Amino acid sequence: MDKNTFVVEKPCPICQQKTRVIKPKSRLMMIKQDPDTCVHYKDFNIYLYRIWLCEHCGFAGDEATFGVKLTDRTRAQIKEYLDANPIDHEFLDEHTAGDAIASFERAIECLDLLKMPLAKKASTCHQLAWVYRSIENKEMEEEYLKKAAELYAQSLATERYPMGKLTDTGALFVTGAIYYLLNDYSNCASFLSRIIGDQNARVRERVIFEKARTLWEDVRAAQKEAEKKK
Repeated sequence: MDKNTFVVEKPCPICQQKTRVIKPKSRLMMIKQDPDTCVHYKDFNIYLYRIWLCEHCGFAGDEATFGVKLTDRTRAQIKEYLDANPIDHEFLDEHTAGDAIASFERAIECLDLLKMPLAKKASTCHQLAWVYRSIENKEMEEEYLKKAAELYAQSLATERYPMGKLTDTGALFVTGAIYYLLNDYSNCASFLSRIIGDQNARVRERVIFEKARTLWEDVRAAQKEAEKKK
């Protein structure tokens, strides 16, 4: 078992049995943060353990999703789907990237079944991209970055914020940062400009505002460099 994790038991919202899940310890040493807010810790990949997988029925989700209150009808419908589409849900006290990827994929399916907000699905796809980033699978990382950006954009257009700890300003920044990493500077600038042009964000969410301004400068520099190569 990884020295940075510990095991606890939590009730599954679907089968309602107690299942073992792994939680990271709180004292982790941060090394760096990528432009799209992916945090790197010393000798540990926290995203391998972000999704919990019920060892009894195969339901998957993050800690917040495990805490949702469901009707008997919804539980029965999801249980029926899980039974008809089984995956390996044996409890493992240490996760590989492959284990995490399988759990994330099942979690995305469960979010659809639960009819969770688009922002939630966007965040889950985004974190799956980070798992692929950790194993340097550029193709799959970009695939899930694109999915995350599209879902965030749809969410910003149709859903109300704040959503948990995520504000609309935070969602705008993350979406812009994803497009920056995808070298889509036009879309990146479009989302960042909505922050920079918001005087309320300058006061209310100063940290995000300053990050957006800094990334905006990086975008302008990248655009100029791209023009030189034409």
